[in-house]
Amino acid sequence: MPASDASVELYWIPLGAGGHSVRLNGKVYEALTAARSRREQCDLYHAALVLSIDGERHTIEVTPSPDADDQSRGVVATGAVGSRWAGWLRLFRYEVRCWPGGTIPDLRYAVETGQLTDDPRVARRLLALVPTVPTPVWGRDELRTGDMWNSNSVVAWLIATAGLPTDGLRPPPHGRAPGWDAGLELARRSSSAPAPEERTSITDTNLVHALLALAAPTSPCSGHVAPAAGPPRTPRPPQVPRADR
Repeated sequence: MPASDASVELYWIPLGAGGHSVRLNGKVYEALTAARSRREQCDLYHAALVLSIDGERHTIEVTPSPDADDQSRGVVATGAVGSRWAGWLRLFRYEVRCWPGGTIPDLRYAVETGQLTDDPRVARRLLALVPTVPTPVWGRDELRTGDMWNSNSVVAWLIATAGLPTDGLRPPPHGRAPGWDAGLELARRSSSAPAPEERTSITDTNLVHALLALAAPTSPCSGHVAPAAGPPRTPRPPQVPRADR
């Protein structure tokens, strides 16, 4: 691939593709969620990104943490699964990967793909954002977004924070991507956060007045500020009474 080429691609992978256990757990979760919401069951999807820039291909996804060899698979962040306390154990830990030249084992099962951009600037911006992605507890709505946090949240947050449009990004028909809205909501909050207040200059009039007030002597009884002493006054000569005529 020429060095000038760039690409960011979104892949929708059926949850648990290539793995019986995850697929079964996903079906049970969706059945319970659909029953509680009184709606039809949907197919669940897991989102992943493949980014190409400067002749190198990066795979971006979220997975369980299998071992401590993070560098071998491009791990840039980790988080807890289910509970902050449980995250001390590797069994309850997830990892965010941004893997140069890496692979996504389930990518061949992707049902739908789409190129999000071919702009090198946007691709580099998204690539730089990956290590800064939030890592709330997986499977919980810790940040009160109205949706739980998971791998779909990470992908949605990256896309939105990089400035790419997200309105038309939805899983395939009859599909659902739990956690997607959590990522969008957190990105929206970040973009709408007020700018830090400007620092007050040391020459601000109010500050000068406050410093002068602090420097003035105080009365030992009332605590009120005593009037500052003015310049010494020249005493007047005593008045001589006039003699009566």
